[in-house]
Amino acid sequence: MFDVATAPYQTLERTTQWRHSVQNPVGERPNYQFLGPGEDSITLSGTLYPHFTGGRLSLDALRVMAEQGKGWPLIEGSGRLYGFWAVTKVRETSTHFMRDGVPKKIEFSVSLKRVDDKRLDLLAAALDAGLVATTGLLAKPLNKARNALSDGIRSVTRIPNL
Repeated sequence: MFDVATAPYQTLERTTQWRHSVQNPVGERPNYQFLGPGEDSITLSGTLYPHFTGGRLSLDALRVMAEQGKGWPLIEGSGRLYGFWAVTKVRETSTHFMRDGVPKKIEFSVSLKRVDDKRLDLLAAALDAGLVATTGLLAKPLNKARNALSDGIRSVTRIPNL
């Protein structure tokens, strides 16, 4: 959903956390137990010039996505799948207004939180089923897609070039 013509972002900042439980035995250093993945967040920041790139409509589309309260696929332009992400905050600052009140420049940031989504598991299962039923020319591309999807699930979703 993000691309150069609508809402180009110049900065992608990602923070990934992992959870640990601590036990404090008497007279010893603390013991840590790994509990699994924690919160994963991304902030996309950029500048819009409404006469050349997307304007407020691009940001309003993100707000509509956020109001639905669900995760959206985040896929980088290279095809890297980041997983599913919920839009948690959209910030915009408009400056340099023309006579009609339309800004010449809009700076924005979009905050995203990673959400688990079973649709990735279903897609992977469908690809696996397709591999079993498919032979010949389709088997190799489907296997490659399945492997890419598995790698993406381990990492995260497409940055929808908004």
